[in-house]
Amino acid sequence: MIAANNVSLQYGKRVLFDEVNIKFTDGNCYGIIGANGAGKSTFLKILSGDITPNSGKVVIDPGKRMAVLRQNHFEFDDETVLNTVMRGHSVLWEIMQEKNAIYEKPDFSEADGIKASELEEKFAELDGWNSESDAAALLSGLGISEDFHYRLMVELNGALKVRVLLAQALFGNPDILILDEPTNDLDLMTIGWLEDFLLDFKNTVIVVSHDRHFLDTVCSHVADIDFSKIQLFTGNYSFWYESSQLALSQRSSSNKKSEEKKKELQEFIQRFSANASKSKQATSRRKLLDKISIEDIKPSSRKYPAIIFTQNREAGDQLLEVNGLTKTANEKTVFKNLNFRINKGDKVAFLGDSTSITAFFEILNDIQTADAGDFKFGQTITTAYLPNENNTYFDTEMNLIDWLRQYTLLDEEKDEVYVRGFLGKMLFSGQESLKKANVLSGGEKVRCMISRMMLAKANFLILDEPTNHLDLESITAFNNSLKEFPGCVLFTTHDHEFAQTIANRIIEITPKGMLDKLMTYDDYISSEAISAQRLILK
Repeated sequence: MIAANNVSLQYGKRVLFDEVNIKFTDGNCYGIIGANGAGKSTFLKILSGDITPNSGKVVIDPGKRMAVLRQNHFEFDDETVLNTVMRGHSVLWEIMQEKNAIYEKPDFSEADGIKASELEEKFAELDGWNSESDAAALLSGLGISEDFHYRLMVELNGALKVRVLLAQALFGNPDILILDEPTNDLDLMTIGWLEDFLLDFKNTVIVVSHDRHFLDTVCSHVADIDFSKIQLFTGNYSFWYESSQLALSQRSSSNKKSEEKKKELQEFIQRFSANASKSKQATSRRKLLDKISIEDIKPSSRKYPAIIFTQNREAGDQLLEVNGLTKTANEKTVFKNLNFRINKGDKVAFLGDSTSITAFFEILNDIQTADAGDFKFGQTITTAYLPNENNTYFDTEMNLIDWLRQYTLLDEEKDEVYVRGFLGKMLFSGQESLKKANVLSGGEKVRCMISRMMLAKANFLILDEPTNHLDLESITAFNNSLKEFPGCVLFTTHDHEFAQTIANRIIEITPKGMLDKLMTYDDYISSEAISAQRLILK
């Protein structure tokens, strides 16, 4: 058990937490949610002891070991990958070092022998003899092959380092596991492995993530940061979101009697509990929903952006044809001989190496050129593109009104009120719309790029990792808008929920070829026949 007792934290006049009291118990997984800037990561640092609150304290049951996913990618550069993982269990690691130092002594004494015997006993109690194989299994599960295990951390790229640090946090069965954005830089398959690992994990997990499917799969509770307080709810993120939206609509419905509202809430709980019984979650966690009372359901004060994509014209029958498209970079094949046709109503999730997909999307948007082959959009098609990297768009002193105005298509659309309307939909209202473009955060930049896309009123959207940098509210609104969008969408994402709820077609690009299937993402990854085909193309 770990608890925050009367914890307060204030920076200048800004109060992040005001006398927060919350307890996290064994066997549960808690998802910490809150708007950008609410203090999610800061709260995790308070729990881990990296930040000391102004008042109050964090209490941990005696003898309990905590593990934290660290974000310092350079801390272990001089260590091997395998040793970095094992260092996650500091007590075991120190015993190993002390034991080895004794055995390496040239003048091994009787006292050394007694000490070594004591250390060997502790080492065995901590299952030290299996430590290397356990660490290796974690690395392999996270997609790091054996030929990397004895390399130095400095030799790894940033994405692989993230996976090693995640393995370090998971190593040794900690009593309390604290994870800040653990799915960053993980592909969808590896995220699935992590979900399974945490579902089998019997101790306490506290996690911050923008991945809704991940939160839905692993979390038994949601801890919502709002108004400098933290309120605990039973259930996963989707239950919290849908129940809070229902409670919000009920609060604004003055013509409904309290008995009708109570019945509606009760039916919602029962319906969600029935759906949860079919989920990936462990049985013990599913049963928690059955114990919820309607008093636990409260409206959220969150603001969700209004993302609405409209089309100036409907697309005709000819959308996009790709013929023999090939791209190489640094003498390596990025993709080869891509051949497919996009049909009306297609919403296609692209899988594969992110560099390859970005290259393909940039070719479609005339940012890169192919080495061979060609592509052709239909005459009725207008496109809007959301790139993964957008910094060049914001290298300007313009305020957001003038920044967005430059992307309007018609003279009448350049009116300030018109432009402010699109910024307001993305929560840039009042003085927020006068911010300089070059001082925006990553999430604010993406929201501006979405405003730019809405202005285009295109019938063909191309999205490269659209959920990057966005908070859960923006991701949810974006997801809902694309489900309703009548035009065509090509996208790539690490967000499982995005892929599953939007795509009706999957195209996987590999250096040796491609797979093209008219099906949902879940059906695609669960198909044994497709898995066999994918292995051939690896």
